[in-house]
Amino acid sequence: MAIAHDCRNNGRFFAETTANIFAANGIKVYLFEALRPTPELSFAIRKLGCQAGVVLTASHNPKEYNGYKAYWDDGAQLVPPHDKNVITEVEKILSVDEVKWTGGEANIFALGKDLDNAYLDMVKTLSVYPDVCAAQHDLKIVYTPIHGTGITLVPEVLQRFGFTNVHIVTEQATPDGNFPTVVYPNPEEKETMGIGLKKAKELDADILLGTDPDSDRVAIGVKNNKGEWVLMNGNQTAVLAFNYMIEARKAKGIAQPNDMVVKTIVTTDMIDGIAKVNNISCYNVLTGFKWIAAMIKEKEGKENYVIGGEESFGLMIGDQVRDKDAISAVALLCEMAAYEKNKGRSLYDKMIDMYLQYGLYKEDLVSITKKGMNGAAEIAAMMKGYRDNPPTILDGVAVNELLDYEMQTGKNLTTGKSWAIDLPKSNVLQFVLADGSKISARPSGTEPKIKFYFSVKGELKSIAEFEAAEKALDDKIARIVKEMELK
Repeated sequence: MAIAHDCRNNGRFFAETTANIFAANGIKVYLFEALRPTPELSFAIRKLGCQAGVVLTASHNPKEYNGYKAYWDDGAQLVPPHDKNVITEVEKILSVDEVKWTGGEANIFALGKDLDNAYLDMVKTLSVYPDVCAAQHDLKIVYTPIHGTGITLVPEVLQRFGFTNVHIVTEQATPDGNFPTVVYPNPEEKETMGIGLKKAKELDADILLGTDPDSDRVAIGVKNNKGEWVLMNGNQTAVLAFNYMIEARKAKGIAQPNDMVVKTIVTTDMIDGIAKVNNISCYNVLTGFKWIAAMIKEKEGKENYVIGGEESFGLMIGDQVRDKDAISAVALLCEMAAYEKNKGRSLYDKMIDMYLQYGLYKEDLVSITKKGMNGAAEIAAMMKGYRDNPPTILDGVAVNELLDYEMQTGKNLTTGKSWAIDLPKSNVLQFVLADGSKISARPSGTEPKIKFYFSVKGELKSIAEFEAAEKALDDKIARIVKEMELK
């Protein structure tokens, strides 16, 4: 068993308590000597041949939260049937007095620098163009760990990639479970990245990066073609990373004929388009990296996994970590920025180029919170309403398909033809419009929220038309949101 914790309040206490209980039950425990990123825990399980693992974290949630992520022997979070089987065992404990708290201390072993080095050595092997990193070693990087675990490994990994001009946001460098400088320690929030943005502007940096408390999510900021700083959304970051790993591996001659990439059903379909043009298999799975990991496991020995990701600022590069990994993502995103800078360009320029090549995709997310005792019932009623009476026209465009992942069926609303969806059950509905637009409805698994994901697509004929074309798609999403009475 491997156990880690992040910077959350009481994290160390909870990790030691967890370790003591496993050890008291005769299980050998590897406990990290201090806080570490979640992806290193996933790596440790595989590296040390553990049967399972636990990390004490609440990821990017507010400071009041703490939590417990459970992992299986492949380094991924639990999927069926293991999740249900574990809970069945938990429910057999009828009294806290049955819990063994002490007595196995000799079964606990500390993990420290040796494992850090093994993990960092692995991340270094993911680099496609180390020569470009060397040529652009003075790429001006601003990084904020947002009071989390990233500070333990990100500066070191950037140094190993050869970058010499790295500036840490000092106000957010010290691990602190109270997250004193932010409301939410979530790099998806512009306010959370505010101090980093200010520093990036002051230094006239090339790239800004921020990681969440347990370092599995990463956000990036770059300058647009007007010289203004913008934060990329999770879909754009994923597109840049997927495209780089596909293009760069091909250019370097290390691409394999059986390469594959994996994304989630609510992540931009632009990735599917890029994979298709490059003749690479792209698999769509349910939301959550445990499903990406399950796909890797299913295809192991038959196909070569390159990269996976989802729209919520998560990337998983290479198959040695089976959860989203912001440490390796930071390193590779900086390599990507160096690669573009070597050509006199920025990642923003690259993004526009891809829109010209593959079409302009625009995504948005609307979250509706339903608190209180009736919240869950209200969300369930909304989903039932959409199931029983799906919209037939949105923004003047016919809704062609209803994909129901709970019922595991797809249906053409025009012809009535239906088909099976070969994915595990999940309470998600998708409406696919005749013009390729897609709206997904998904209740949150951890909060009293229902999330609506919007994806629309247009054509971009020239760079000069970018702002107008983007606004047209924004307006389209706004009209659909209004029609669906979501705001």
